Amino acid sequence: MSAPMQFTYYGHSCFAVVVDGVRLLFDPFITGNPKAGHIDVNSIEADYILITHGHGDHLADAVSIATRTGATVISNYEIASWLANQGVSKTHGMNFGGSYALPFGRTKYVVAVHSSTLPDGSPGGNPGGFVVTSGTQTFYYAGDTALTYDMKLISDEFDLNFAVLPIGDTFTMGIADAVRAADFVGAKTVVGVHYDTFPPIAIDRDEAVTAFGARGVTLLLPAIGETVAL
Repeated sequence: MSAPMQFTYYGHSCFAVVVDGVRLLFDPFITGNPKAGHIDVNSIEADYILITHGHGDHLADAVSIATRTGATVISNYEIASWLANQGVSKTHGMNFGGSYALPFGRTKYVVAVHSSTLPDGSPGGNPGGFVVTSGTQTFYYAGDTALTYDMKLISDEFDLNFAVLPIGDTFTMGIADAVRAADFVGAKTVVGVHYDTFPPIAIDRDEAVTAFGARGVTLLLPAIGETVAL
């Protein structure tokens, strides 16, 4: 059995997962996040940076971190091309249904229902999510999305150890839809993201934990900067 994955939350929808010693960083938005002022963005290391879509609150720090660390950035084709034009030297573009072999396993780019415009106003392609597999361990990061029946395809193909789901409502799923999403993808452990950063996505944490628990799902809400084993 593989060792537990180490999950570190950096606020909003930014988190890192260490998989067999390989550092994956998702949707880097630390600079500009009013809740993450205590996080030193220059201390964050990454071997790969995975970006779900083009909004600034998901890639604001992508260029600086990728340039400093030499990480390969994985995203949809449009975002990968845009970042290459910003000076990022190593990118890999994907599209829905495609998967990509990594040193520790594989990642698949899957459907999300949202929008995607890059910070300079150019089109950011289709928003998506990722399913990452390493040995016997697999997790799903939904990115920013509404509840969609396509999520059922994930449980058909994968046996998830955990899922990372947005729960803040207004711009993504709220708590009720995220609970249904956990059921659709077959996840019994969920890490909540995309909440509390700004007033429109504030949540009642106790209500959220109770709602997931009523469906037999453990909801984790790590503090910003906290690392948990999953």
